[in-house]
Amino acid sequence: MHTAALRLELRIRDAQSLKEKRHVVKSLITQLSSTFGVAAAEVDHLDKWQRATIGVAAVAGTAGQVERVLHTVRAAVTARGDVEVLEYATSYLEAAE
Repeated sequence: MHTAALRLELRIRDAQSLKEKRHVVKSLITQLSSTFGVAAAEVDHLDKWQRATIGVAAVAGTAGQVERVLHTVRAAVTARGDVEVLEYATSYLEAAE
């Protein structure tokens, strides 16, 4: 079993309030969970209306599968017009064999 987490620092382009930001973030998290089968949550910048940090976790049978899933997730977020990816980082959890 292989596990990894992706941290995405985002700018919400058109958000003018926390309500607008939360709408975009909730939509993004729902899309990622349903499309890619990952767990996703907002993990930082909860009170800033144009910033968000999303954590995405993936589990797969091989390290390559986990890496491909998270790469695809990052590409999907980058392709969205309503957010800008400012920074990202991937962390891997070593699995005991």
